[in-house]
Amino acid sequence: MRALLTVALLLAGFAAPGAAADTDTMFKIRRASTIAIGYSEAAKPFSFLGPDGKPAGYSVDLCREIAAGIQRDLNLPKLEIKWVKLPPDARISAVVSGRVDIECGSTTRTLSREAQVDFTNLTFVDGASLLVTAASGIQRPAQLAGKRIAVVQTSTTERVLGETLKRFSITNATIFAVKDHPEALTALEDGKIDVYASDRVILAGLRAGARDPAKLVLLDDYLSYEPYAFVVRRNDSSFRLAVNRVLARLYRSAEVVPIYEKWFGPMPEGGLIPAVFALQSVPE
Repeated sequence: MRALLTVALLLAGFAAPGAAADTDTMFKIRRASTIAIGYSEAAKPFSFLGPDGKPAGYSVDLCREIAAGIQRDLNLPKLEIKWVKLPPDARISAVVSGRVDIECGSTTRTLSREAQVDFTNLTFVDGASLLVTAASGIQRPAQLAGKRIAVVQTSTTERVLGETLKRFSITNATIFAVKDHPEALTALEDGKIDVYASDRVILAGLRAGARDPAKLVLLDDYLSYEPYAFVVRRNDSSFRLAVNRVLARLYRSAEVVPIYEKWFGPMPEGGLIPAVFALQSVPE
């Protein structure tokens, strides 16, 4: 029995390095000279398909910088980026399964999600709001009674919308689940729904790209606070550190400013966004 136990321990010792390597993203990237990045094709201006059919957006640009930083860290002559299109309900599971190494979109960092994955330094701050048809006459959230409202299932806005309706004692609104932002925009334009609930920056992009923006109104109200961060695998500290080093350097050096202004316009003098960059500028 003692001999069998000794053999088992030896085999476990030999297996451990390989098992550890499978969960080490930096090892995986070095071995394949490839990094798999998850993106959304319809979360403009954070992550979407550009006119050339390639991923584009604020988050995508940040992740290109991250890939370049990791290539330098690993002394790789070349690092291929494998772009993986992810629907909203697959963002977390794709990271957990190892299908992607990092998810670069508009994902809100929440404690419940941290039960499954880890998050990088914050990349943006937004909040949920409402895009409504002008014909609906809605001017504030308290007027949602009897309205047809769409929301993406599994999104943080789904929970926020429920809390908002409860706060205003609204029980007769009809909720429609949509798979993504384009589906919701089409439903608004076709008059199938009155309201779409999502993050405000996303809604502004949808309205700008609508067939007739004048027929849609983006409310001023914020329903929630949504801190965005990139999703990485749990307990993979070396990869998370490599990613955060790149983000912190971009924030410290102000190299993030032209990236931000490319997608959102002039950087505000004050407010949450400059505060996020300042607070996340962790020194080496």
